[in-house]
Amino acid sequence: MDNVITVDHPLVQHKLTLLRDKTTPTMGFSKLMREIATLLCYEVTRDLSLGPVHIETPLMPMQARKLSGKKLVFAPILRAGMGLLQGMLDLVPSARVAHIGLYRDPESLVAVEYYFKAPADLSDRLVIAVDPMLATGNTAVAAIDRLKEHGASELRFVCLLASPHGLNQMQTHHPDVRIWTAAIDDVLNEHGYILPGLGDAGDRLYGTR
Repeated sequence: MDNVITVDHPLVQHKLTLLRDKTTPTMGFSKLMREIATLLCYEVTRDLSLGPVHIETPLMPMQARKLSGKKLVFAPILRAGMGLLQGMLDLVPSARVAHIGLYRDPESLVAVEYYFKAPADLSDRLVIAVDPMLATGNTAVAAIDRLKEHGASELRFVCLLASPHGLNQMQTHHPDVRIWTAAIDDVLNEHGYILPGLGDAGDRLYGTR
């Protein structure tokens, strides 16, 4: 798919392997999530616009470049998306944050919304939705639906792992949204988990199972 970018940087792949390892403890998992999020953020923001600005170094005046336009919006999908948020804010601390509360019904696998809060001017900003897993695609599609309903028109999606099914769902419902992922795994099991995957990212992040 032309709008899917797999980030194969050696550090990303190394840290992803550590995340996958079931022996990685909660503290280590959280730290790795933050680190890999920073690396993925570097890739998803590679083409941001720059504008000229006049500054003075300690030695002389010069024309330099700074980010132009309104600040980004990071939109983590609760709760697991919060594990990636801080790593992205480490790189872009001035970004705004939208919160999208969705959970996947364990029987139907349909996304159920319980919370949404975002800046009022999404239409003027680049919005980057964030979730560790793009599995069935139902949650990601629902999140993008809600962001578009609130005016977002320039959207991107960042995840650690994606499945072909999830990518197809996003392509079908939101072909305008480019996706950055660290890896694409082969299949989903009967519970909608990516295989080989890394387990339930939220549970591993917060030690709830």
